[in-house]
Amino acid sequence: MAHLLHIDSSIQGERSVSRQLTARAAAAWRAAHPGGTVTYRDLGDEPLPHLDRAGGLARMLPADQHTPAEQASWALTERLVAEVARADTILLGLPLYNYSVPSSVKAWVDHLIAPGLAYDPETGQGLLGGREFIVLASRGGGYGSDTPRAGWDHAETWLPHGVAMTGLEPRVITAELTFAALKPAMAELLPLAEASRAAAERAIDGLWAPVSAAA
Repeated sequence: MAHLLHIDSSIQGERSVSRQLTARAAAAWRAAHPGGTVTYRDLGDEPLPHLDRAGGLARMLPADQHTPAEQASWALTERLVAEVARADTILLGLPLYNYSVPSSVKAWVDHLIAPGLAYDPETGQGLLGGREFIVLASRGGGYGSDTPRAGWDHAETWLPHGVAMTGLEPRVITAELTFAALKPAMAELLPLAEASRAAAERAIDGLWAPVSAAA
């Protein structure tokens, strides 16, 4: 039975564009997999603990040497990796915060980088590859090569490197210029924002659409 892991990370609630995009994608996935099941994790409402000393040592010491705090951190990591391992498809909502990923997403990735669970410490081979990883990104401005802030988006460029050890390979669908509808100074960019949002929605709608047979 197909299984979806749906993860949101925005702190903006219903106003969040990334949440709206992941909801659209989750609905499309359910329509294409009527018998499928879904696990939902909200990093915005229930952020994971960042790795502290106990979390770091839990990855370096044998399990039989763990303190209670290290055991607790490792147990959480096991649950998070198991969620990914169970999924055929992962949806991650990824807003751009201060030109990078939300800290909750960084914490999620840090927990995934677990020897013996997400990668083989002997060979370095990722153990979570072979599953679909769709990232629905949103950003308030524009960061293309022809813009004043080209290269300032460190979220979309970082994520593939951040999860590389696990074998996960994200496919990113982005809606940009989302602040155009909110900030008068960006009003002239509204048509570009609307076009970007429409393109992202078309890409989402085509993710699991049946392929028509050739005539």
